[in-house]
Amino acid sequence: MSDNPTLESLHERIAALESELECKSNQIAELKRDCDRLEARLESASEVESGGESDTRTESDTEPKSKPKPACNCTCQCDPHTAKLEAALKKAATNKARIEELQARELEKGAHLAADHIDPHELDVPGNQLEQITKDDGRTYVRLPESADPLDDGHTTLAFGDLLPIQQLARMDADRRRATANALPTRLAARLWQARTDPQFGDDPWQAGCKDVREYVTASDLKHWIRRQEPGTSESYAKKLVSRTIDALLDLSKHRLAVHRTTQRKNGLEYTERRLVLPADADLPGETVSSEPPETAGVHG
Repeated sequence: MSDNPTLESLHERIAALESELECKSNQIAELKRDCDRLEARLESASEVESGGESDTRTESDTEPKSKPKPACNCTCQCDPHTAKLEAALKKAATNKARIEELQARELEKGAHLAADHIDPHELDVPGNQLEQITKDDGRTYVRLPESADPLDDGHTTLAFGDLLPIQQLARMDADRRRATANALPTRLAARLWQARTDPQFGDDPWQAGCKDVREYVTASDLKHWIRRQEPGTSESYAKKLVSRTIDALLDLSKHRLAVHRTTQRKNGLEYTERRLVLPADADLPGETVSSEPPETAGVHG
């Protein structure tokens, strides 16, 4: 009988321990759920900061997840940076291609470009050849070989930059010439020079000279030529343009040309006429002077 209380007390003790163990198990399970929820919140916050999409979790997700999540987060973080880098590289490549295209165009027009800014292996130029020259400033420049003149198809062995200003303007197309020269007399001077050197121009008022004169154009012929080139120009304004065009030609040719005054007779009357003259010995880059004397032109009047 004496042992029975002891057994009962043991049973009670065991029951109490089992109850306490169950309570602790419940507490542990609750703590695990809390940990899962906290981890989910931390992961969501991390993904939001890195620009990724946050994962949504519910409180019913009680099972701990074995997560190779760091690798996923790294991928999420890297993808936006990779996309930005690829976009930047693509934009840089596009800009580089545009610059190379512009450089090739300028070289074809005879420009001299600083060698430091040129990648010769990437430029698409006629003959795929460039030559380097050193100028007075000590810097190295790149241009097309002297044997090639893309603007004149070989009519001159000089690069565009070696020509006189009037020669450079005469070789430009109309749009480029208008962008370069705002003044109408300057553009007329360029067209007048082009008429002298380009057979395809058509309307050429120049005449062959004699003795010390290679070619010339009279002021009266120049006035009519200007009115043909600029339809709607009044005669009085054309006379003003004659003087301004002659001044522009003298300046742009660096005074390789000259103005002569000759006495002419018409209907029994004498008058003085101006002539814009290209002397026979004028030094024009890229133009050779014939060893034969020019033919004698007819005398008007």
